[in-house]
Amino acid sequence: MKSHQELLNSINFCVIVPTYNNPKTLKKVLDSILDFTTNIIIVNDGSTDSTAEILKQYTSLTQIHHPKNLGKGRALRNGFRKALELNFEYAITIDSDGQHFASDIPVFLEAIENEPNSLLIGSRNMTQENVPKKSSFGNKFSNFWFKFETGIKLDDTQSGFRLYPLRLLPKRFYTNKFEFEIEVIVRAAWKGIVVKNIPIQVLYDPAERVSHFRPFQDFTRISILNTVLVTNTLLYIKPRDFFRKAKKKGFKKFFLEDILESNDSNFKKSAAIALGIFIGLSPFWGFQTILLFTLAALFRLNKVIAFLTSNVSFPPFIPLIIYGSLKIGSYFVSSDAPLMLDSSMTFDDIQKNAMQYIVGSLILASASAIIVGSISYLLLTAFSSKDKTKI
Repeated sequence: MKSHQELLNSINFCVIVPTYNNPKTLKKVLDSILDFTTNIIIVNDGSTDSTAEILKQYTSLTQIHHPKNLGKGRALRNGFRKALELNFEYAITIDSDGQHFASDIPVFLEAIENEPNSLLIGSRNMTQENVPKKSSFGNKFSNFWFKFETGIKLDDTQSGFRLYPLRLLPKRFYTNKFEFEIEVIVRAAWKGIVVKNIPIQVLYDPAERVSHFRPFQDFTRISILNTVLVTNTLLYIKPRDFFRKAKKKGFKKFFLEDILESNDSNFKKSAAIALGIFIGLSPFWGFQTILLFTLAALFRLNKVIAFLTSNVSFPPFIPLIIYGSLKIGSYFVSSDAPLMLDSSMTFDDIQKNAMQYIVGSLILASASAIIVGSISYLLLTAFSSKDKTKI
């Protein structure tokens, strides 16, 4: 096992310190990092206090000065760009508010030596004293959506103490503020980069720590970003990963091993089939895929099975589904202009009888889901029993 000094010498890394109006802690943070490396890039993001004066003491270090505050995301992006220009392979980011311990730098280097090209996020103990409640809630919120968007479970997705594999990161980003730290890890995971937590120390000192997080504005921006990421996940990433995996394994083998022979119980498999049937026949046109994956994730059902069975509403069947929905709805919803269910039916007729269609569609979807789900359960159970008998 290498010593700390050997690790520092063997890995081509730098430390990026974004800072904005943290004069109480900035010098202490920089001095602590200098105990480990002089490869430091400081990004002064338009500070309006004594930050510029403090940084005059560190002229030997690489410095970037923004004429005005552009946001933490932009500071990190410019830091990454400079690190690549200087030919560094990895960048460790440390916040300048004093909550991180530079003594954890070797912890990151040891982890990256064991698993090169990973993106490492320092995991803080969010239950310790002085941790702001808004930080703890925000972290849980972020962890939930990160798992939904990538399938990766992390304990801390908001820590600013990280190690990035610079050359593997996406070339372009779209956010500039606090939400950038969410965008970068989600899109890195989509590229196949290993994203994981490693334990770190953390200090929340109310007397020194200054947070520039604006609860309403920044939480709104993060929510908008997650909406975009979730939509992209459902409409592109999940289908892309599904077809990539199927193609790599072979569609027949993938279907037999990953779908029919999944580790789910027969009840869960049949529940996934029922969910797919319900969504496929329901009147939520335009939102069916999003609803499907959201409900499948919520109830921990097989997304592939649910997605395949939801295609019961593929184009040739749509007229029959609409006709059946309207026919069923006519028994429950009266209309001033009763619909003639024959070849003379037009789209205008359907619009005039929207409530009849919606009610009928929900009844048809629910009944079909129950019937198909029950039959699927009986068949799966029968096949399972037959296989056991053969053994």
